[in-house]
Amino acid sequence: MKNEFEIQDKQVESKEKKKYTRRKFLEGTTKVAGLSLGMALVNPMDSLTVFADDDNKSGNHRKPDLVFPVISDVHIKKTGTKDIQKFSNTLHQLNEVVPKQDAFVIVGDLTDYGFTEEYDRFMSVYNAGKQSRAVSMMAIGNHDYWNGLSVADAQKRFLEKTGMSSIYYHKVIKGYHFIVLGTEDGRTEGTFSTKQIKWLGEKLKQASADDRKKPIFVFHHQPIKDTVYGSEWGFSENRDLFYNTLKEFPQAITFSGHTHYPLDDPKIIHQKDFTTIGTASVSYLWLDAGRIQGEVPDGADILNQALVVEVYNNKVMIKRRDVHNNEWTGDPFVISSPANKDTFIYTEKRSDKKAPFFTKDAKLTIVGATITGFAISLTQAKDDLLLHDYKILARNLGTGKVEKEFLAFSEFYRDPVPNPLVLNLDGLNPNTNYEIEVQALDAYENESKNALKATGKTLQGVVKDVSIILSKDTLNGVEDTVEVIVENARVPQSDWIGLYEVNEEPGGPGAIWWMYTEVDNGTFKVTFNPKDNKYPDRYKEGSTYKFVYFYGSGYDAVASSTITVGSKAE
Repeated sequence: MKNEFEIQDKQVESKEKKKYTRRKFLEGTTKVAGLSLGMALVNPMDSLTVFADDDNKSGNHRKPDLVFPVISDVHIKKTGTKDIQKFSNTLHQLNEVVPKQDAFVIVGDLTDYGFTEEYDRFMSVYNAGKQSRAVSMMAIGNHDYWNGLSVADAQKRFLEKTGMSSIYYHKVIKGYHFIVLGTEDGRTEGTFSTKQIKWLGEKLKQASADDRKKPIFVFHHQPIKDTVYGSEWGFSENRDLFYNTLKEFPQAITFSGHTHYPLDDPKIIHQKDFTTIGTASVSYLWLDAGRIQGEVPDGADILNQALVVEVYNNKVMIKRRDVHNNEWTGDPFVISSPANKDTFIYTEKRSDKKAPFFTKDAKLTIVGATITGFAISLTQAKDDLLLHDYKILARNLGTGKVEKEFLAFSEFYRDPVPNPLVLNLDGLNPNTNYEIEVQALDAYENESKNALKATGKTLQGVVKDVSIILSKDTLNGVEDTVEVIVENARVPQSDWIGLYEVNEEPGGPGAIWWMYTEVDNGTFKVTFNPKDNKYPDRYKEGSTYKFVYFYGSGYDAVASSTITVGSKAE
């Protein structure tokens, strides 16, 4: 589903919860802060002052030789205001943090579908907010192709609207080389041809010949697989050729977008033969698969992050910015002597052997039971870097066996971070006694030595099958609407419903129409309007389609129902 999702603003949070500010949670402190997001923005420059003080303490008094922000995945839509506001706020805040930019880089997915109206809205905001002296560099992403045009025409539109000279190009700014690559079609995983990679190699050689010790900055939308956090979403075709071309140049620092994975995870930067780093997203958050909250959790569209790159003599500092909080997150990444691999510290062998832990007063409480599960409340654990997940075991007290295992995010990506954390466990047997055991895991999967435990019993009852009920099975032409009801739906965990041609296999072509399910007492209701179709050219009279309900943000189909589009009655 990664190639289809838009985020809905549906964050719901209990007023009774105590909360950490996200910054304090990521610092691993025990201090509980009561600031709401709105209060945190009252004096946004406070965080900037603190960061500047930290720089002075480290002896970094001199100005950088080169400075530029990097953002990615802006996803401007045809209509609406939230995407425009986030983009505008990003530009404004980066202008405050970096008042004298030498360049500004956007690493793909400028738009949601590459429509003319989306580019016009994007460029209107960008031109109003950019600094005149900063060199603009933009890469094309897979979403910028999804407009029904041929590949050549989609690229032509990108170039005409953005003013870029080519989909891949090279610039020299203040003696530093910038190489911008372009994915060559709309495939989600990305396409970089041997021709483009050969060109990349030539430009890398040119930059290295100019000054072997200077960093070379490379930008591409999809990440290289098996590098940074989230790179499972990277490209496979020509991956090794791409990697081996860069491998000869340890001073290369590559920036990739696409994944929307947050900057807070320490694995967002990777060093082995060269340096690569993810750029998160201006638009919305995406996360690892397999957690209770889903890959696109509630409130994911609040997150907005950016990088600020400062270049000094033989040193590069990369700062991570929480635009939505107007403050920094985590310590800056520092790359000293970029051309010397012996100085790399963000390698796969980097050590974090300190396990997270629960404090003595930490509690696990079962706060509610259903026929198939529990709502649990737990005190957040502590970690020195990033408390990432909880592993939860549901042990059947009758048999003594672990019946189900869950993974859940600590919700480190939210601000404030909820404490206690409330989670919904589902998929258990009715009328059964369970022991629930919770252990904490950090970003490197170190597991807490202590665990929290609680016992409870699921309610007695019959588990009902999920079903999709339609108000009619034949539509009156391609403009007719239909009421769609999903009965016995579960509490959303990135669950969604999509429309496909009856013989299509979900996961191949994108859904003609889709949306997340918002459930009220086990029921989801929506009016399907063909005007909202993402691919209207695939929706025709005389054809049969199916609505499919999925668990999670993948393609775990639970229920389906078919409908035929008839001819419009005169």
